[in-house]
Amino acid sequence: MPGPLQGMKVIEMAGLGPGPFCAMMFADMGAEVVRIERPGASHPERDRFDVLARGRHRVALDMKQPESAETVLAMIEQADVLIEGFRPGVMERMGLGPDACLARRPGLIYGRMTGWGQYGPLAKAAGHDINYIALSGALHGVGRADGPPPPPLNYVGDFGGGAMMLAFGILAAVFESRRSGEGQVVDAAMTDGAALLSSMMYGMKAAGQWTNARGANMLDGGAHFYDSYTCADGKFLAVGAIEPQFYAELLQRCGIDDPAFERQNDPSAWPDLKQRLAELLKTRTRDQWCEILEGSDACVAPVLDWDEAPEHPHNREREAFVEVDGVLQPAPAPRFSRTPADTPGAASATDRDPHDVLTGWGVDPRKLEALRD
Repeated sequence: MPGPLQGMKVIEMAGLGPGPFCAMMFADMGAEVVRIERPGASHPERDRFDVLARGRHRVALDMKQPESAETVLAMIEQADVLIEGFRPGVMERMGLGPDACLARRPGLIYGRMTGWGQYGPLAKAAGHDINYIALSGALHGVGRADGPPPPPLNYVGDFGGGAMMLAFGILAAVFESRRSGEGQVVDAAMTDGAALLSSMMYGMKAAGQWTNARGANMLDGGAHFYDSYTCADGKFLAVGAIEPQFYAELLQRCGIDDPAFERQNDPSAWPDLKQRLAELLKTRTRDQWCEILEGSDACVAPVLDWDEAPEHPHNREREAFVEVDGVLQPAPAPRFSRTPADTPGAASATDRDPHDVLTGWGVDPRKLEALRD
């Protein structure tokens, strides 16, 4: 598969959520990724729907057997990166902790993905995305003022604050290793990553421009010019006219000629202006408003559902979605001018015989028969 990471070799210790997403990103960009999973985890018909497992080979190993750990260590001798997402201490108990792996491959980048991090009072506790982003302060800022904060799917912890931070950390470590020739451990915690995603808000709060009151700030639904609105057909419109010139175009295109709207940046006026704008936007359907507003500097877009988004003309022209083995899914991103990523293969379509995969990664063929037994 072409792509900017062609030639990089990655071992993924199969887990849930952020680890597979991170490994998917590497596979999308052309890295050769082998997914080590427990026996019985793979099912050809089910696997084609596992978008996060696309584009890589799969090898089933019973990690309770010492021969399996030795097999992974043999593969590590050829690997550039290892990705694991278990609780602290699990890899060490399997004989695959950082010390053992770096002893076999001193230049290895050992990527560790956890919710709480490798140390700290909560390090060994169970948790999920909503717990990690709650601890970072990120969850508090989501939702309306009259209720508890709703979970923003698992974008902020698992994928943004977790997988993408791990991918960035791994690539930073790979770059450094070119200079030093040495590998290292990347400790990516979703609590850390979610906090980092909140950097702008913490800065604004320190400057007195952001409050702890949810739904009262410029970007959390407090401002009338930055929110989602219900249209006549029950569908929604996303408005984000922050800058004065964009706000002016929004008013002009909506036919608003009311002096009250001149108080754009007065938070005390926002509740009244939001009610007025909401009433206006309910007078037309979403698509009627799009004919007036979409594509202009009014900063308005339709809120599309899972079926509508792939069919939008902009997404279609950019081929933002692809169909792989009958499954519609987002295409690899971002785009590269000289080394573009190829269309990914489905997890069920990229499998090779595990014997071939392992021998290709330097495992002694004579040991594979005993391992198979």
